[in-house]
Amino acid sequence: MPPPKNTSKTETLRGLVDRVVFHNEENGYCILKIVPEGKTGTASLIGRAPRVVAGEEFEARGVWEPNRDFGPQFKAGELKLKRPDSLGGIERYLGSGLIEGIGEKYAKRIVEKFGPKIFDIIENESKRLEEVEGVGKKRRLEIRESWMKQKAIHSIMLFLHQHGISTSRALRIYKTYGDQAQAVLQENPYRLAQDIRGIGFKTADDIAYHLGVANDAPERIKAGVMHVLETAAQNGHCCFPEAKVVEKARELLGSSDELLSAQIDHLIEGDQIERVSDAGTPARNEDAETAGKSARTPFLYLPHLRAAEQSIAASVKALAASPAAYPSIDEDAALAWVMKKTGKELAESQQRAVREALRQRLLIITGGPGVGKTTILRSILLILQSKQVKIVLAAPTGRAAKRLSESTGLEAKTLHRLLEYQGEGGWGRHRGKPLVGDLFVVDEASMIDAPLMAQFLSALPQGAHLLIVGDADQLPSVGPGMVLHDLIASGAVPCVKLTEIFRQAASSRIITSAHAINRGEMPDLKPASRSDFFFLEAGEPEEIRDLIVQLAHTRLPAKYGFDPIADIQVLTPMNRNLLGTASLNHSLQLALNPPNEIKFEIERFQTTFRVGDKVIQTHNNYDKEVFNGDIGHITAIDADPVKLHVRFDAQRTVEYEPGELDELKPAYALTIHKSQGSEFPCVIIPVSTQHYVLLERSLIYTAITRAKKLCILVGDEKALSLAVSKQESRKRFTGLRGML
Repeated sequence: MPPPKNTSKTETLRGLVDRVVFHNEENGYCILKIVPEGKTGTASLIGRAPRVVAGEEFEARGVWEPNRDFGPQFKAGELKLKRPDSLGGIERYLGSGLIEGIGEKYAKRIVEKFGPKIFDIIENESKRLEEVEGVGKKRRLEIRESWMKQKAIHSIMLFLHQHGISTSRALRIYKTYGDQAQAVLQENPYRLAQDIRGIGFKTADDIAYHLGVANDAPERIKAGVMHVLETAAQNGHCCFPEAKVVEKARELLGSSDELLSAQIDHLIEGDQIERVSDAGTPARNEDAETAGKSARTPFLYLPHLRAAEQSIAASVKALAASPAAYPSIDEDAALAWVMKKTGKELAESQQRAVREALRQRLLIITGGPGVGKTTILRSILLILQSKQVKIVLAAPTGRAAKRLSESTGLEAKTLHRLLEYQGEGGWGRHRGKPLVGDLFVVDEASMIDAPLMAQFLSALPQGAHLLIVGDADQLPSVGPGMVLHDLIASGAVPCVKLTEIFRQAASSRIITSAHAINRGEMPDLKPASRSDFFFLEAGEPEEIRDLIVQLAHTRLPAKYGFDPIADIQVLTPMNRNLLGTASLNHSLQLALNPPNEIKFEIERFQTTFRVGDKVIQTHNNYDKEVFNGDIGHITAIDADPVKLHVRFDAQRTVEYEPGELDELKPAYALTIHKSQGSEFPCVIIPVSTQHYVLLERSLIYTAITRAKKLCILVGDEKALSLAVSKQESRKRFTGLRGML
């Protein structure tokens, strides 16, 4: 059936659902075959609905869009569905499998017998169904029970829609609370923010407003205070000064300090938050004077973060209190043996680090790039392996674990996999069922947040040794805490700080520039012909963007032979703006993997996916065994049914259905946070005053140290100077240092 010629004009379409091609229950996304009113042929419709049944009548508002593979499709911004009135529609509706006990055969018989009164018969006179051939008491009861359940879902969805809640959110709410959804919302809509991922305080507050909840209602004020603390945790804080909580909650809610203080006390009484005012406990990680002042103010904690820091402190103290218990080792002989075996002469500072590792039950090895952390680690592991010590290696991300495995020749797992994470906060390994091993090595430890470190330490077996390796000057963890920084700053944990840059590394301007930035100094930006680090001046954001695209697309592949998609990685501080990931990915995709007649593509969740695209997984998906931060390439897209194939490494290809594509994003440009734990042959970094809020030393330092062979900064020297002089990521409120 040909659609109207004008393919961009918004219009309203009515008709009948002929067939449900695809429906994702998680987000309501659906592809339907429809029969528009007054037409005989079918057309395709794409939209969102909590549930769809063949035979239902629909009303949709949207536009016709051409599609090379499927023909014209109606893309619906709004989609309403209702039970059909026509006999044909009713028969299809009942025979769709929606109602248990009724298939196509019984649907035909029942509609022939009762006609349009059938819905009323099922609900109020179900005994009469036994008049239909083949329907006995058991089937009749099954039909009525199934019907009433479907009716309950329908009425809850209607209630949610009437109160301004979108279909995808309504579906999440129904899946979480079931038949209790309406009761939960009417009693306390702020529970949504606590219970459902993707619904935050502002959405819950909007729903509460539609439901008539008063501005000064206690549940609103409590929810606002919790939101302030949860936002602080999302920004990396384990605790927050009470005065700041009150100030931010006042801005958010428009409430008086008296009302806020009263509800904070209620939350403390209900064990939903904790107040800590011990001198010297939580201190902001700045200079001692500021920390001293901070320590005298009361801090508020979410209980799970307080428990995590206390658990880390207890585990660390217990480990640090006893010496190593390895088999007897002659250190001098062991060092001579390992240097002969590897063919690498260890410097004095490196030998000291190896000796410390053989003596200590718990040790931190920290330092920037080029100081020989990998060489030291390999030497330690070879010595202990020769003594039959069982070694377990782990890192926070899949890519960091892969690098650790490649550099040591031993298997390394992600911490989540090692601890047998089961989703929803459940773990297979814990204090009651500890891990098995003698020495546990954790690399890239700056990325580990407080809850994950607490879980890991609690799962260590009795008598275990622990070696923590990381660069404390990199960005801290995305999650709450500054665990590595606090452990080192406390002075309570034996620590080897490596500062000597070795000969080969010293010739790399990537490494010397990173160390200069880390000291708060501007790196040498003068061009040099044989260099691995360059700064290219560009002023306006458009100019910076265009130069980045040009470098990735033509200049760098031509000069250095890099594969523009596999080898070159753009790293940027943020997601938004012209130099954020969304804009850069759009420009880079157009240049590096443009559309053509041969390449199949699909658009989902405001993103176009094309065969050949580089993509990143944005959530942990334990069923598919792909994790937040994994980078892959789209190898194929199937047309019918739609399926997308992504290769994440040489052996593994993962399939995605259309409704799962919100887990993938283009990865030509990544945020610097997402790049932690990874290395790329070539890195390009935009440096612009457009990012001034986010520009700071740890961010630039982390980005530069991701580059293995070549690093290019593109932008404004003033913006780089601003970043080098600012050290914002250290300003986190945590209590671990004080506890130790």
